[in-house]
Amino acid sequence: MSELRSVKIVGAGLIGTSIGLALRRHDIPVWLEDNSSTNLRLAIEYGAGSEAIDREPDLVVVCLPPDKTASQLAFEIEAHPDAVVTDVASVKGSILEELKKLSTDTGRYVGGHPMAGRERGGAIAAQADLFFSRPWVICAAENNSDALYKVRSLVRLVGATPIELSYEQHDRAVALTSHLPQLLSSILASELLDQDQQDIELSGQGLRDMTRIASSNPELWTQILAKNSQSLAPFVRSLADRLNDAAEQIESLASGGGLKGVYQLLTEGNDGAARIPGKHGGKNRGYQTVVVMVDDKPGELGRLFNEIGSIGVNIEDLRLEHSPGAQIGLAELDVLPESFEKLVAELTELGWRLA
Repeated sequence: MSELRSVKIVGAGLIGTSIGLALRRHDIPVWLEDNSSTNLRLAIEYGAGSEAIDREPDLVVVCLPPDKTASQLAFEIEAHPDAVVTDVASVKGSILEELKKLSTDTGRYVGGHPMAGRERGGAIAAQADLFFSRPWVICAAENNSDALYKVRSLVRLVGATPIELSYEQHDRAVALTSHLPQLLSSILASELLDQDQQDIELSGQGLRDMTRIASSNPELWTQILAKNSQSLAPFVRSLADRLNDAAEQIESLASGGGLKGVYQLLTEGNDGAARIPGKHGGKNRGYQTVVVMVDDKPGELGRLFNEIGSIGVNIEDLRLEHSPGAQIGLAELDVLPESFEKLVAELTELGWRLA
C-alpha cells in the first residue's frame, strides 16, 4: 500500500487549517482551497499549506459544513480519479446517501469525523495539536484497503486515534454524545433570556459548564441537527419524558412526596456519569478535588503549577472559577486519590490557601 505523500484540503476553517498545521509538522505537502480568499490567505500565513493549483494529491479532505459536503465530495472524486477522498462532517449516513445519488464511484470515499473542536471557529483558532489523542471515526463506504490505509495514515499523522464504525453506529453515537448535549446546552442558555439579570449575576461554575457550548455557531449546528434528526429525535423524546417525570417529582416535594423519585434520579445521574470514559479512555477513574485560592494577579497560576510539578503530582483535570468582584479565583484540581493527601499537605506547607 502506498504511503501518504500529499494532501489537498478543501475548506480552510478551524478543522481544515488544524489538519494542515499537523501534517506540515511531518513535512507532508498540503494544498489548500477555500471559497474565501481571506480564509485561504490566513491559513497559508499560519503555515498550514500552500494554495491548491493544478495539483494531484494522494488524499483529499473535504472540511465543509454538512449541507455542502456531499456535492464537494462528488466533485473531488471526479476531479482527482487517483485520489482517496474523505471528509470531516459530524454526520455520516445522510451524506453517504446524498453522495450515492451524485457519484457512482464511492469506492475511493472513506467517511471521517474527528471528535475535536473549539467554541471558536476559523483558521485563526486552528491548532496543530487539536486532534492529539482525540478519537477520529472512520466509516468506509466499501472495502477498499488502500483507501482505508491512507485515511488511517492521516489520522495517525495528526495525532488522533482511529475508530472504525458503521455509518449507522456513528450517527447514533454522536447523536447521544455530541448533538444532544449541544441542544440541551442551547435550551438551558435560552432560558436565561427571560430571567432577571440580578439572578443571573449569581451564576456559578455549574451554569457556566453546562452552557459553555451554547455559544457554538447556530448556522452550522442547524445543519448538523437537520442531517442527523432521525438518530437524534429518539434521544430528545426520551429526555423530554425524563424531564416531565422530574417536574412531577419536584412539584410533589412541596407536599411532602417525591423524595424517593428525586433521589433515584440523582443516583441514576451518578451512575450514568461514571460510564463516561476517563481522559485516557477506558473506565473513568474517581478523582479527588483540591481547591486552591489563587490571587488574581499575573504569574500566580504559573507559580502554582510549577510548585505542583515540583511536588511530583499530576493534575488529571482543572477548573477555574471567579466570584464577581472578588480578587481571588478558585483553582479546582482533580488528582488521583493516592496523591490527594500529599498534595494538600505540601501545598499547605508552601503557603497556599485551600478552600
